[in-house]
Amino acid sequence: MIESNDAPILVALTGERSGERWVVDRPLLIGRDVSCDITVSNRQVSRYHARLLPGKNGVDLEDMESKNGTHLNGDILTGKSVLKDGDTFLIATAQEFQFLNSDATMPLSAKTARLNRLLVDFRSRQVWVNNKQLNPPLSAQQFLLLFCLYENEGKVISRNDLIVSVWGSEQSSGVSEQALDALIRRLRDRLNEIDPEFVYIVTVRGHGIKLDNPPMASIFE
Repeated sequence: MIESNDAPILVALTGERSGERWVVDRPLLIGRDVSCDITVSNRQVSRYHARLLPGKNGVDLEDMESKNGTHLNGDILTGKSVLKDGDTFLIATAQEFQFLNSDATMPLSAKTARLNRLLVDFRSRQVWVNNKQLNPPLSAQQFLLLFCLYENEGKVISRNDLIVSVWGSEQSSGVSEQALDALIRRLRDRLNEIDPEFVYIVTVRGHGIKLDNPPMASIFE
């Protein structure tokens, strides 16, 4: 069995599972049935649509004779294919995934890692806090929240915009501010595990939330 720390990861790019990720350290079945490891409820998806099979030579993607097919890098998949780093595949037309090798998730260079107190790499879903990698990784929702703030560093983001960024426009109407507050609290707790002396996520009352992420050099002046 592949160790979790060395295993590739699967990231949902679009569709109802957008922003979620899975460690590919065991076979993963994708389909509409609730018994699948990754469930996609869209009716275009077959009950048992495709599966990922880790092995000695890498990770195979296999279409399970689905009705609407699996497309790998834009081409219809027949049988099995060994996935390469960065490959994308589409389940019917409902859900897109990207496959990332563990080799591609190496930390940023030491030079880059010293520039800011907080660093976020969207591709590998890795976060560095005060020059230390956050481990275990953030949950999918925590990462989406942090990345939205990170992309808009220093800007105040409204609570509604944050909810849409994390839960998506279709589900956002059913998300309460209490749910957002709980998510923000959990994210703050994770960042404080490494850097308890600094407040990264700042509440601007009456306006929203912003990320405070100063250059490393300014901390020691």
